[in-house]
Amino acid sequence: MEPELVAARHRARVLMHRYNTSPPTLDGQERKEILAELLNAPVGNLDSVYVEPPLYVDYGTNIKLKGSFIGNYNITILDCATVTIGTRVMFGPNVSLYAATHGTSVKERQTDLERASEIVIGDNCWIGGGANIQAGVVLGQGCTVGAGAIVTKSFPDW
Repeated sequence: MEPELVAARHRARVLMHRYNTSPPTLDGQERKEILAELLNAPVGNLDSVYVEPPLYVDYGTNIKLKGSFIGNYNITILDCATVTIGTRVMFGPNVSLYAATHGTSVKERQTDLERASEIVIGDNCWIGGGANIQAGVVLGQGCTVGAGAIVTKSFPDW
């Protein structure tokens, strides 16, 4: 693995640990500052963002929040490619977004090559608990993803 990527992932691990182990008594602004550092976003851009710990990411810096967002417990975002989340979006608990993927054939996996494809969640979407969004998926505005769904294809605006 490239040294820059190793360092970026380590940075994310340190910040995730701070965020995920912050006590409930921690001032909301302090927790928001940790999240802003993890996402490499201005703190002011997160005024309408609430993410319940724990949160797991690969890098954090490839996650783009466009506006208000509520994320319940235990969100995992493998952001090896850009993951864009629109405004007024809500995630239930245990939602996973996997921009990273591997080959499906044994021969391809033996090369140790991995791929990543962007994920886009449009405005006004609701992602139910335990849903899994795969690499390359674009969810149009207003989509609802049922609890436990595995989304492998894109959907247009409602």
